[in-house]
Amino acid sequence: MKSKAIKTRMSGNEAVAHAIKQINPDVMPAFPITPSTEIPQFVASMIANGEIDTEFIPVESEHSAMSATMGASAAGARAITATSSCGLALMWEMLYVTASSRLPVVMALVNRGLTGPLNINAEHSDSMGARDAGWIQIYSENNQEAYDNFLQAHRIAEHKDVHLPVMICQDGFITSHAVQNITLWEDEPIKEFVGEYNPEHYLLKEDEAMAVGPYAVSNYCMEEKKAHAQAMINAKKVILEVAKEFEEITGQKYGFFEEYKLEDADFAVVAIGSVCGTAKDAVDKLREQGIKAGLLKVRVFRPFPGEEMAKALKNCKAIAIMDRCESYSANGGPLGAELMAALFREKVTAEAVNVMYGLSGRDVRVEDVEEVFDWLTKMAKGELKFTEYPYLGLRD
Repeated sequence: MKSKAIKTRMSGNEAVAHAIKQINPDVMPAFPITPSTEIPQFVASMIANGEIDTEFIPVESEHSAMSATMGASAAGARAITATSSCGLALMWEMLYVTASSRLPVVMALVNRGLTGPLNINAEHSDSMGARDAGWIQIYSENNQEAYDNFLQAHRIAEHKDVHLPVMICQDGFITSHAVQNITLWEDEPIKEFVGEYNPEHYLLKEDEAMAVGPYAVSNYCMEEKKAHAQAMINAKKVILEVAKEFEEITGQKYGFFEEYKLEDADFAVVAIGSVCGTAKDAVDKLREQGIKAGLLKVRVFRPFPGEEMAKALKNCKAIAIMDRCESYSANGGPLGAELMAALFREKVTAEAVNVMYGLSGRDVRVEDVEEVFDWLTKMAKGELKFTEYPYLGLRD
């Protein structure tokens, strides 16, 4: 069923809450933390107003929020939650348990830097710290994508070949609180697209004995981990299938990443999240000057589409891989590490540099991205070589 477009304005948090309203999940346990607090607030108001019949569970901590979400999912419910930063860190144990239990939980993660020193602004250190927890991770450039990505999340998570939790990420305050133009989709086509959740197996299913979370001895645990890894591999195909069906009803096209003026680009920036809007403006300005600049905007980080990204970048002369997260590896950030490995495997010979940017909400201007492209042109000519990865916009 084709959906009618409804033009309006709302923040990223409102957009996710509207997606939740259309999905009408069974259970939402949550604990407030900036900048994701508005999402459970909006949902609680919707429940109080009789707009949805979701069971909202106020809990005493984020660890409890994920525990309750996991329990609800194990009992056969469609369960969601939302958090940010230190809240995600407090969930740490349960992130791994949820994923290894193969529970199709969906979480709205509003990205915020982890404490050290205390900061409440946009950074990817929270989600990137959880990158190996076994969750699918999908990132949003703007409010529209936060909304659309959340609508697709349950279809991916609940697919019989996947059964993994999904976190839908957006940048704290930059998109979560900023009001932008957005296109909403009619309720009925979306409800039909998302569908009802009727799991074949779950913890409290009548007449079906099941053990959940038992101790796994060495004879069996490795096989479980391989099955989990295979589900993540399977997710690549499912993500694209769901995106194709979503495009058919909305006209919105999604994949693992977006290629912006990349086809003939000599110089490319690779980035995640809201900075990509700034990067597109920089690309447009440079194109007017005759410089073949391009952008690869990463949407899906887990499963990591390294081979696909490397092939998209294979004709570039120089590449800047932008990380809004410091891994403290003395070698750069997580996107840089994984993509450079993929470039090596695919024998891409472009010069490449990993760039730290926007940490703890540090502003990134069009001029800053233009500076990165200037680095790339000099690198391609052999006029510039970095001995260590640079920080963009760092004060002396």
